[in-house]
Amino acid sequence: MKLYDLELSGNCYKIRLFLSLLDINYELVTVDFMAGQHKSPEFLQLNPLGEIPILEDDGLVLRDSQAILVYLAKKHGGETWLPSDPAGMAQVTQWLSTAANEIARGPADARRNQKFGFAVNLEAAQQKAESIIKTIEQHLIPYKWLALGRPTIADIACFPYIALAPEGGVSLDKYPAINQWCDRLKKLPNFIEMPGITAN
Repeated sequence: MKLYDLELSGNCYKIRLFLSLLDINYELVTVDFMAGQHKSPEFLQLNPLGEIPILEDDGLVLRDSQAILVYLAKKHGGETWLPSDPAGMAQVTQWLSTAANEIARGPADARRNQKFGFAVNLEAAQQKAESIIKTIEQHLIPYKWLALGRPTIADIACFPYIALAPEGGVSLDKYPAINQWCDRLKKLPNFIEMPGITAN
C-alpha cells in the first residue's frame, strides 16, 4: 500500500491518521506540492485532477480522501468504522459530505488563505467556518461522537480541518463540545499528530 502525501494537508493527514488507527503498514510518498509535482505528467497519470492524497493498493488507485476512508474502513475496519446497514452507513456518510462541502469551503479554505496564501474570499470562508462549527458544536452537545455513539470515519473525515480552524483565523475557544470531541479523538489508540494538531 502506497500513500501519496503532503504533511501539511488536512486531507492527507486524515488518511495517515486512519491508517495509524487501523495499525496498517504502508509506504509514504511525499509530493513536492509547492514545486508543482502534483501537476507533472507522471502524477496526472495517477490522478488527472492533480490532487492529493492518492492511495495505491494492489493495483487500485484511489483519489479523494473521503473515498479512501470508505475503502480502508470496508477493507480493514469491519463494521466498526463504517457499518453495512443502510441507516448506519447513511448516518456516517452524511458527515463525509459535510467534510467535502461545508468544512472544505469554510475552515479549510480559510486556512489555505491564511497559512498558504491561496486566493480565497477569507471573510466568506470564515463565516462559513463559523456556521459549520456552530452546527457541529450543537450536534456534539448531547453526543460524544458524530455518528452511532462511537468513533467512525465520520469523525476522521471532519476532525482535521475543524481542529486546524485557528490557523484560518477561526477560534475554537467558545466551542467546548468540539474541544472535548477533539480530546476524545486524540486519546484513541495509535493517534498521530500533524503540524498544528498535537496529542495534548
